[in-house]
Amino acid sequence: MTSTWHVLGSGSLGGLWAARLAAAGLPVELLLRDRQRLAEYRAAGGLTFERDGHCRQLALPAQPLDEPAPIRRLLLASKAYDAAAAARALRPRLAPGAEVILLQNGLGSQDAVAALLPQARCIFASSTEGAFRRRDFHVVFAGSGHTWLGTAPPTPPPGWLGELAQAGIPASWSDDILARLWRKLALNCAINPLTVLHDCRNGGLQAHAVEVAALCRELVELLTACGQAAATDGLQTEVERVIAATAANYSSMYQDVAAGRRTEIAYLLGHACREAQRRGLELPRLEDLARRLRAHLAARGLPQD
Repeated sequence: MTSTWHVLGSGSLGGLWAARLAAAGLPVELLLRDRQRLAEYRAAGGLTFERDGHCRQLALPAQPLDEPAPIRRLLLASKAYDAAAAARALRPRLAPGAEVILLQNGLGSQDAVAALLPQARCIFASSTEGAFRRRDFHVVFAGSGHTWLGTAPPTPPPGWLGELAQAGIPASWSDDILARLWRKLALNCAINPLTVLHDCRNGGLQAHAVEVAALCRELVELLTACGQAAATDGLQTEVERVIAATAANYSSMYQDVAAGRRTEIAYLLGHACREAQRRGLELPRLEDLARRLRAHLAARGLPQD
């Protein structure tokens, strides 16, 4: 019998996974931060999944974090800055050998969670799928993509990959998941902050091609210094392709700032700048971008980390 998919993070990607797994007949249970949040979920009638303009309401079972029942498989899809606190809260509930899939943006939070959960097998994930929340407990599928999963150091793939295929979640096991995560971080650093500072959709960056290209050159230098040269192959070309393919979309960071929410700057641009400083690299455009972005956040009363 398959293990229950416990999902913490019912926004965008967490909600997207939960909805598709449940629609495929797989056991899914949402984890909500407290009983008030559970009451709000029940008042909403469950999780609404919207795709191609069609909505489906899924009354998935849900429970607060402080329930005592053990967890054997956990999809941790919270924001990067909430991941460590969530891991601490759930640590007593994780069965020995539990598997924890970490679906966060950027880098840094994964290692922090893995250090907190030595009894678990932590699996890192990098996804190019698109999703956003229309409102609480209402997730919209915004674009097909792919998810790569793996461990560092590499280990054999888990048996439940077939369940992802059954649920229509395109996924592959990677023997070099860190390269995937660094590549995604570089893409995010080249696109997301600029959409905030230029107040534009992704496609608006086509008017700032020189600035994008200069950032890509520094990101290639950084990734190479971090031992991730393979992740730099054709980086600028891919950044330009993503900008064109998602021209009508607002980046996740843009959406966070527009909604007055904390961003994941510390795990994206902040992580990149810290790694550059640690290696003595001088990357003036990345450092200037970070300064400008922090000033922009401060002017709006938003956290700068």
